[in-house]
Amino acid sequence: MSSKMRAVIGPEAGAKLRLQERAIPDPGRHEVRIKVQACGVCHSDTLTVEGHMPGLQFPRIPGHEVIGTVDAVGTDVEGWQSGTRVGVGWFSGACGYCAPCRHGDAFACANIQGATGVTRDGGYATHMLAHASALARIPAQLDGVESAPLLCAGITTFNALRHCGARPGELVAIHGVGGLGHLGIQFAARMGFRVAAVSRGGDKESLARSLGAHAYVDSARGDPAAALRELGGARAILATVTDAAAMQSIVGGLGSNGTMMVIGAVGAFPVDTLDLLRKRAAVKGWYSGTSVDSEDTLLFSEQTKVASMNEIYPLEQAQAAYDRMMSGKARFRVVLKVE
Repeated sequence: MSSKMRAVIGPEAGAKLRLQERAIPDPGRHEVRIKVQACGVCHSDTLTVEGHMPGLQFPRIPGHEVIGTVDAVGTDVEGWQSGTRVGVGWFSGACGYCAPCRHGDAFACANIQGATGVTRDGGYATHMLAHASALARIPAQLDGVESAPLLCAGITTFNALRHCGARPGELVAIHGVGGLGHLGIQFAARMGFRVAAVSRGGDKESLARSLGAHAYVDSARGDPAAALRELGGARAILATVTDAAAMQSIVGGLGSNGTMMVIGAVGAFPVDTLDLLRKRAAVKGWYSGTSVDSEDTLLFSEQTKVASMNEIYPLEQAQAAYDRMMSGKARFRVVLKVE
């Protein structure tokens, strides 16, 4: 095996991505090395490329939607062997012994903090290191390249929906029909919810219905909250958009005991607390999930045929792939084919 790997780095905040050769790293204690097959290009990669994360150290290799194969195992790693297909998402691992970990909240681990591709090098490379606790097993029938976005966009929507409090048959609104929303519609429909897709304009209605939506709300033609109330009020709203005003406009569509699950990062937006009190409703942020949540997402996707719609680029065109993602014109996820 060659001692060199190819990696796309962010050399400094705001700089263009750069392809370079590096020595292939050896895994340390509790780590494995992964030969990367594919890595999704996610909007959260801007945290690295643009240098928005406090304390970020450069150069850094972005990428947190990684699928590949274990090709080396470090010391004190149990349960993982070379040749095993694995995925790594935003979650970069957990110690297993701090207070949050012992209470079942590994996502909030006090000792392993940060994120793949942000605080440690990610998957825009032929090889990467990962903490063993960050690994998810890949089902045999899932294509590695096509399924890479399930490690972030997929787990974030799936995990939020299964914790939203809705039961089969209840109304769940998917706010936004894009990179997250097109997966959210599929997951919600297959979970047995009555699904309303909400987007600006009528051009995505046909797609939303083909993905499983039972109703479509065009927010450009009227008040989306009122439209949801006419449908009976949403037991849950999955807010995937990245516009604060759009989120504010739909909160009033919650029904009694409804919860708006916010997974799009928009900063602050006003909420009518009287409306929340009257309905016993809530607005809640949701972290994507841990490695076991990734495994659950992948298994559910395999069993129910949930699939990401992707545009594929070679690793050498990482900057073009990133630009395409940032343009908002990709339908709907962008993936680097590395292997």
